[in-house]
Amino acid sequence: MPTKTHRLPTHRRPTTPGEMLREEFLVPLGLTQAEVARRIAVPPNRLSEVISGKRTMTADTALRLGRAFGMSPQFWMDLQTQVDLWDAERKTIPAIESFQKIA
Repeated sequence: MPTKTHRLPTHRRPTTPGEMLREEFLVPLGLTQAEVARRIAVPPNRLSEVISGKRTMTADTALRLGRAFGMSPQFWMDLQTQVDLWDAERKTIPAIESFQKIA
């Protein structure tokens, strides 16, 4: 069965998990980074670095946020994957453009 393909935005970098966490969860719910870090039992600097874009979303953090906000951890990992692919495309495409398809 074919898998559903997602298209990366072409005009801007995808929303990072940290941006999503800040803008769609912390701000509307009136939560601080320190409070969420305490509730999901992670060091405050981990959450701060994810939100500021200095650290990527890990599976561990995605599981914790998923549980805390009653949603799938896959949501957080999908956001990170989109950002990773966007960044990799901009870095790698020039080096692989000459590759021939194998199959």
